[in-house]
Amino acid sequence: MVVNVAEPLFIEQIPGSARPASIYFAPTLDGLYAPYALRTPADTGEYPFVFLAYGNGGGGIEWLRSRLRTHDYVMERLLDAGYACAWGRYRSEVDLGFNLGGPLVIDQRSGMDLMNRSPLEYEDELAILRHVAQHPNIDAERLGHVGVSHAGEMLFKLASQYPRVLRAGVASEPANHEFLDLRADSTDFVDPDTNLRNVEEMQMHDAQRVRARTNMALALQRMSAIDVPILVMGRDDDHFQGIFRLSYDLLVESGKDATWVSWDHPLHGYIFPVTRDDGSVAVDEVQRNAIDGIIAFLDQHLKDDAP
Repeated sequence: MVVNVAEPLFIEQIPGSARPASIYFAPTLDGLYAPYALRTPADTGEYPFVFLAYGNGGGGIEWLRSRLRTHDYVMERLLDAGYACAWGRYRSEVDLGFNLGGPLVIDQRSGMDLMNRSPLEYEDELAILRHVAQHPNIDAERLGHVGVSHAGEMLFKLASQYPRVLRAGVASEPANHEFLDLRADSTDFVDPDTNLRNVEEMQMHDAQRVRARTNMALALQRMSAIDVPILVMGRDDDHFQGIFRLSYDLLVESGKDATWVSWDHPLHGYIFPVTRDDGSVAVDEVQRNAIDGIIAFLDQHLKDDAP
């Protein structure tokens, strides 16, 4: 299958908006395809780009189409601010795949690719970003990333393993337990039915507690490769707040360009307000202010006068 960045697979109309989404397939590093839904402020012009990601992977195109209907608010805000943007979908998270797999190595055998492991979900993001950068309406030198929860951790992984791809990143509530190589405690257990870890109720609100359980040498080594400014966003009462805060602290301790802010809000993923079935948006002042801050951060690093 030949993928032409100039021709989308299909166009998805967005209820209440004159700016539709163009659905593309980006070739992944192992020859499969990851879908994304690209929108631009207008049909002509060249725009900085923001990739939007939430949580674990899976769901494919149906997830993507649903996301366009239910989480359009943040896209409209970005479009109004002069950014192209896209929701993307990637493969499912592999438990400890980042820790155990190591860097991806690609060689050749019999004229075709040979890999030391399968690509991981954050490498599907890489594939999408590389594909997006080929679009004539996208400024390939001004690519940004906004990720929530596991997708916030994916930003850290992507920035650490593949430098010089992004110009700026926002990690909201980044679930960085694997990136920090966080040592388990009694609130983090292995599911006996699957032999996979369950971290959903891990109590890590205090940054000093998280620091004491972090593999500091490995975490700082991973932080050292990051070359992109990152806005880390916490949530005041989240049980992972210590993970969010330590992620920021270690960026600063590593000499990186990092910014911290935390908001008091009941919704995990509060920066992505939800559109109700009747077309109204469930958005409050905290969410508006948080998104204002994200756009201001992106403007600082992605607009024409940014360094």
